[in-house]
Amino acid sequence: MIDIRSLRDLIRLFYIFRREFKLAMLTTVVLAVLGAFLLPHKYVSDARLLVKPGRENMTVPIDAGDRQTVYPQSTTRDPIVDEEKMLTGRPVLLEVARLYLSELNAEPPKPGVLGSIKASLKQVKKAIGQGIGQGLSAVGLIEVQSDEEVMAELLASRFQVTHGPGSNVMDLSFTWNEPQQAQRVLQTWVRVYTDQRTAVLGRKGLVLFYEGKVREVDQQIDSAKSLLRTRLEQINGTSAQERLDMLTKRLNDLRTRLAEINAERSALQNGISFAAGRARALPKESVSERDLSQSVSWQALSAQLAELKRQRADALRVFKDTAPTIKALNDSIAQLETQIKEEDRVVQRSEKRTPNELNVSMERNQLEKSVRLQELNTLYASFDKEVADLEAARRKVMEREPELGRLEQVLSVAEKSRGLYLDSLEKARIDQALDDQRINNIAQIQEATFNPTRSSPKSLLLLFMALPAGAMVGLMVVYLYSLFDQRIHDGGRFEERFGVPLWSTVKDITEGGPDNDFHASLYRIYGTLPLERIARDGLVLGLASARAGEGVSFIASRLKTLLEAQELTVRINPDQVKPAPGEVILLEASGLHSNREAFVRLSQANLIVLVVEARVSTIPVVDNALGVLRTAFRKVDGVIVNRRRFEVPSKVLRWLQR
Repeated sequence: MIDIRSLRDLIRLFYIFRREFKLAMLTTVVLAVLGAFLLPHKYVSDARLLVKPGRENMTVPIDAGDRQTVYPQSTTRDPIVDEEKMLTGRPVLLEVARLYLSELNAEPPKPGVLGSIKASLKQVKKAIGQGIGQGLSAVGLIEVQSDEEVMAELLASRFQVTHGPGSNVMDLSFTWNEPQQAQRVLQTWVRVYTDQRTAVLGRKGLVLFYEGKVREVDQQIDSAKSLLRTRLEQINGTSAQERLDMLTKRLNDLRTRLAEINAERSALQNGISFAAGRARALPKESVSERDLSQSVSWQALSAQLAELKRQRADALRVFKDTAPTIKALNDSIAQLETQIKEEDRVVQRSEKRTPNELNVSMERNQLEKSVRLQELNTLYASFDKEVADLEAARRKVMEREPELGRLEQVLSVAEKSRGLYLDSLEKARIDQALDDQRINNIAQIQEATFNPTRSSPKSLLLLFMALPAGAMVGLMVVYLYSLFDQRIHDGGRFEERFGVPLWSTVKDITEGGPDNDFHASLYRIYGTLPLERIARDGLVLGLASARAGEGVSFIASRLKTLLEAQELTVRINPDQVKPAPGEVILLEASGLHSNREAFVRLSQANLIVLVVEARVSTIPVVDNALGVLRTAFRKVDGVIVNRRRFEVPSKVLRWLQR
């Protein structure tokens, strides 16, 4: 903090930052001298192009007839701006960079040791640049660029095109490190620009565009046909609708046939069931012939019965009816009669049996119906499986139908587009043939010049301006340092800035010892003290500082000497702090931030003064110290700036005072 009020203060500011001024000036001079001898030489090649009113890249319907070539220029917009954008466009830049790189690669290396050293240095520089670029690209800071893109950016930075207001002439300039290469690059630039502009305005791009579109549509048609063929092979049909119609017709026929088979099968099952029930009620065989005769046992029993009856008749001649013999014969006769009744009189000796013809006919009919039923069951199962397969195939076709419809629509649109593109291609070819006969409206009124005189650096100018430029830079550095310097150099505007009265600025003691200015600053402190209070009650004066070494003890000792010379009693840091009338007690409290005893001493002081070391203490430090003191003791009575030095030499001061 320094108060600038006159030329002397400005000169003092210069001497305060004289070291920085010398360093900045020396650096500027050295850089200027090195630039004059070491900066690469640059050469400029110039050219001029005249843009005549002519064709513009307009979009109009293509027809076979000849059209107007020259169009009136717009009065609301400068058309040369479009030409400059085309001239510095990226397609032209990349083409020029590619041609220049191929030309550099085709050049043989320069003979000699110096040429090989330069080639090696270029390779090393290129390898280092690629390594740095790859490293930055790996962390995502930049993108990897090809050699053509890097060269295109370099060429764009060295190329400049301008034109005057209302002028149709474009001034081209290209700066490079060799005059021959500058001329060659500018010639290539103009040629590439002219060729590309002619190609665009000559409708050559339309022919290429339509040819590319026809190829794209052909590829699209082939792709759509191949995909459509694959999908049709999957559904086994020529189209989705035809396949659906065929499947639907077959399904309807099969369902009708299944219904018929189901009805016939039900009828056969009922007939078979009825025939089986009736066949069970009919005899299996029938008797066609029988041979009958009396039973032998019956005949024997009858003969035996006749014999018993004869014996009974003979016995009745002898015995009575109640005789046991008669009873026995009666019982035997009764038994034989019973047996004879039970015994069949007529027996069948032989019988001829034949199968029942009705039963045989019914069984044959039932067998035929069973075979037919089995055939119908097999046929029903086969038809039912076919129906399931056809329904699955129809579902598959219905699932593929939207895609097939889309493919057919895409194929139809592509075929229509191909026809339209072919028509447009033929018209574009006719238009191109017409445009080839027209004249380009860009005229080169000045070819690329060969200028062996370097445009930069201006070595003599750099050497001549080195010292003035160094002085200007040094003064600028002094100004910047003065803006950012927060050190306290003197007491100017101190009370205005900090709100604390400035008691005195004590001059620094030089090799010659204390001078009058030093004693005057001490007497100013003496004059600031309340002398009446000292004579009446005594005074305790606390001298504080933000850090140790700012001169608290020095000020205290000098004040003691001065006050004792004024016949006052002075004590420094006594154990009993109780002043007597006419006595001054000085309390030293240096280093507020590190000395806890300083606050104990200052609490016993009547007046508190902050000692600030000039050229060392800064505004934030003083602000902090004053804030601490105000917080602890409510007020600060004054500030003493110690070791104040006027940096301007005495001989300069004497020269200013003339």
